[in-house]
Amino acid sequence: MPTEAPAPPPLTATHCPYCSLQCGMGLRAASGAPGGLEVVPRDFPVNRGALCGKGSSAPALLDPRLRLTEPLIRSAATGRLEPATWDAALALVAARLGAVGEEHGPDAVGVFGGGGLTNEKAYALGKFARVVLKTSTIDYNGRFCMSSAAAAHQRAFGVDRGLPFPLQDVARTGCVILAGSNLAETMPPAVRHLRELRENGGKLIVVDPRRTRTAEQADLHLAPRPGTDLALALGLLHLVVAQGRTDEAFIARRTTGWEAARTAVMAHWPELVEKITGVPVPQLRAAVGLFCDAPDGMVLTARGAEQHATGTDTVGAWINFCLATGRAGRPLSGYGCLTGQGNGQGGREHGQKADQLPGYRKLTDPRARAHVAGVWGVPADSLPGPGPSAYELLDALGGEVRALLVMGSNPVISAPRAAHIEGRLRALDFLAVADVVLSETAELADVVLPVTQWAEETGTMTNLEGRVLLRRAALAPPDGVRGDLSVLNSLAKLLSCEETARKFPADPETVFQELRRASAGGAADYAGISYRRIEAEDGVFWPCPDEDHPGTPRLFLERFATDDGRARFVEVTHRGPEEEPDAEYPLVLTTGRVLAQYQSGAQTRRVPELDAATPGAFVELHPLLAGRIGVADGDAVTVTSRRGHATAPARVTAAIRSDTVFMPFHWPGEGRANNLTNPALDPVSKMPEFKACAVRVERAGPAA
Repeated sequence: MPTEAPAPPPLTATHCPYCSLQCGMGLRAASGAPGGLEVVPRDFPVNRGALCGKGSSAPALLDPRLRLTEPLIRSAATGRLEPATWDAALALVAARLGAVGEEHGPDAVGVFGGGGLTNEKAYALGKFARVVLKTSTIDYNGRFCMSSAAAAHQRAFGVDRGLPFPLQDVARTGCVILAGSNLAETMPPAVRHLRELRENGGKLIVVDPRRTRTAEQADLHLAPRPGTDLALALGLLHLVVAQGRTDEAFIARRTTGWEAARTAVMAHWPELVEKITGVPVPQLRAAVGLFCDAPDGMVLTARGAEQHATGTDTVGAWINFCLATGRAGRPLSGYGCLTGQGNGQGGREHGQKADQLPGYRKLTDPRARAHVAGVWGVPADSLPGPGPSAYELLDALGGEVRALLVMGSNPVISAPRAAHIEGRLRALDFLAVADVVLSETAELADVVLPVTQWAEETGTMTNLEGRVLLRRAALAPPDGVRGDLSVLNSLAKLLSCEETARKFPADPETVFQELRRASAGGAADYAGISYRRIEAEDGVFWPCPDEDHPGTPRLFLERFATDDGRARFVEVTHRGPEEEPDAEYPLVLTTGRVLAQYQSGAQTRRVPELDAATPGAFVELHPLLAGRIGVADGDAVTVTSRRGHATAPARVTAAIRSDTVFMPFHWPGEGRANNLTNPALDPVSKMPEFKACAVRVERAGPAA
């Protein structure tokens, strides 16, 4: 009799560890595969089986040779990080954090989290900071991601969720304005939704100073000078008003504040906006025509529009544009933000952000404090108040903040004015880092704790749609590696007592059950979401207040989340970037990402196929500029700002404005782009101005 073929190894349904799409994928054991796992595409709504190179190569980083597998302590004798036991490492972290808190006060101990942490870890980290360390000094790298969009969402709609509709709705609307996003390189599987939009007869307008792979797919590409996105949005709304294309019935029925917003926008006439932005008036008129002629429309923003000292007002102007045209609060229309990091949404909803408690509750709200304190079993008046934002926290290191615990972040690369921040980290009395790899920040630490990563742990993530997902463990971590929740449990025991440690369970589902109670009644209400429901329903959209509630894929269809149910227009006017070009620094630098790398590159730079695709930094500049400074493609150039310099090979291309240069920010060393960027902060969101600063570019030498 013929023998039956052996059954394939079991498949673990999970999600990609990288961006906020959180693409569905399957994992199964495979001998000889990188990390011992094979990636199997999975039909999930956001990606429908598609994966980018980062997702398909994700298991490579599970290889113990590429990551941390034992704690490290800096030797007093040699000054080097040397292997240590977990007991010794944890005891040292607890002793030093406790001593600094006792000598200098609890706020001298800081906590810096990450937008890639699961909801459970983000929740536990915020609780640990406020209950065990009793510090207000906690924030996370998500402040550098979509904080401006979050602040504008709150002002206009009363709640912040990246997309108030499922991503699949994008393909069915009539026109999309994509402002400051290069989806083709940052979220490649999402491009299929734009492609389907155009196949369905819809129109795509891309706003970007570079003609990116995404802009090449657009019906209309607007290329403003970096730092002028606010003027562009105001100019388009001016034309809507001047052409009589406002939806007066919608404005009267569902909004407030229109008169003041309209008065402000009328100061931004087309010819003035062309002078500020460099976008010709005919293109401005064409954009308004495409958007207003369509039956439905969406504006989607990302970091290009948001990472400015005017980011909140810029997003507010785009929201005003949607409200004035009636493109909000109804199916297939609205404003949305394309969240960047894998759990940038959930990471701030549940307590890592300096001013928020779980459920998107305000830390200054007495009722919110009482509710969360009740869940945590502590007095409400024991909870500290709001602390400094991410950059303010990092800038205070070595001064007001003397010790720091970092989980899942690499600010040596990702923070603006990076060389200065590296110096502040070196000035600390004590630095502990929990991470998967020995990042550039971990290299500076006194103690490094090796923790589990995506395929070795179970936990929830909240993607850009507000869909709560379950990432499942597919294999055990290497010996010597522990979970972040276990680390917090151990530190709570050492810093406090056994009773306090019981408030920090290491089991993620137990933590999530508590998170549900803590978020109940808040704006981001997870009370009705359980692991069982997530598995059965391919994720559940918040708010979901009870287990009989279906979840909320589409917000605002009946009312906005404000007290009166109406969206709020916000009066905004144009302000330029904090630094304008001058004789010494005549150009504008903008920064961003490339297809093969992710965020600070700490993980992707260690994956051979990704590193080979884009192995280092570069400077993109226009042929006219290259000719002026005598540079050919591949020649080394030095970019200098008021904060520092970076050197990398030139990429000469007509796809960028002649007054602008571009650098990706994934690399350390000479090509560290964030040496240059401006830490000027948005007054509302505290977002640094990554996307526009004045620079000069000079030839550094011939190609290597």
